[in-house]
Amino acid sequence: MSYKQAGVDIEAGDALVDWLVQTGSGQSHHRDRVVDGIGGFASLFRIGFPEMKKPCLVTCTDGVGTKVKLAAEFNQLRSIGQDLVAMCVNDLICTGGRPLLFLDYYAVAKLDLEKAKEFLLGVREACANSQCALVGGETAEMPGVYHNADFDCAGFAVGIVDEEATLGAHRVQEGDLLIGVSSSGFHSNGYSLLRKVFADDMKEWKDRLLRPTALYVNLALEVFSNCRIHAAAHITGGGVENIPRVIPEHLAMNLKTWSWPSEFKEVQKRTKMTDAEMLTTLNCGIGFVFIAPASEKERIQQLIEKHQFQTIDLGFVGKAPKTAPKKESP
Repeated sequence: MSYKQAGVDIEAGDALVDWLVQTGSGQSHHRDRVVDGIGGFASLFRIGFPEMKKPCLVTCTDGVGTKVKLAAEFNQLRSIGQDLVAMCVNDLICTGGRPLLFLDYYAVAKLDLEKAKEFLLGVREACANSQCALVGGETAEMPGVYHNADFDCAGFAVGIVDEEATLGAHRVQEGDLLIGVSSSGFHSNGYSLLRKVFADDMKEWKDRLLRPTALYVNLALEVFSNCRIHAAAHITGGGVENIPRVIPEHLAMNLKTWSWPSEFKEVQKRTKMTDAEMLTTLNCGIGFVFIAPASEKERIQQLIEKHQFQTIDLGFVGKAPKTAPKKESP
């Protein structure tokens, strides 16, 4: 019995790598820094940023969750490639940094070259739209672990930020505004719930459910260059509870209500979830949040609209409520 007869086709994997190399890896950004990329055992990326006093690497990794089940069912892998990149680079820019490079991991039961190409085209296009170089990855055939059209994917992003310019809770002040940026839909969270909610009419909802996660890199980098920003939050699993991650303990977010897009209202209608449950499960129309002084509001809004997103006024940062002192035991 050969390895191929056991379910693993090495030649197919080699053909996929050859296709990536021949068609270009999407390195429209940082080409001068990529010394050695796709095709070897590892990639080489030249660093050195003289404009930064204390350059720090920013690293993050993420996946797409059970949204891959829908992509496999409806054979729509290209949008999943964007989901994968977005889930990583949208996290990365919350530091105030910018993406440099990206690697992907794609695992299947049996490698289908056309499906793999569709997935990688999505990854490549999203990298190009995120000022990020695709420098490598891994494709794994794992019969017995995955079955039929099932697959999974993971992404790994590396960026750079000057330590002295890092955003976060250490910069946030009382009175700062929470300026929301619209999402493109459900993004890539909550699909274990969503697949059940829309199980009976999935074909009617599949296009909205498979709409890819918005890429916020270009918007964020322009905002960072032109506005005074104290912190930023990517709204993923946990919904608005991602925001307190960048607010100091002595302060708290004061949220306003906003009009949710229709698909979120439909989820609430079908599930009977409370507003609080919805807000801590799904993004409810908010994909990203800038935390900034009130004086920056107008300029940030202009840039959000320039990048064809909508601005949502989410509220402000105020003092944290005082907790009642604990009673001592008798």
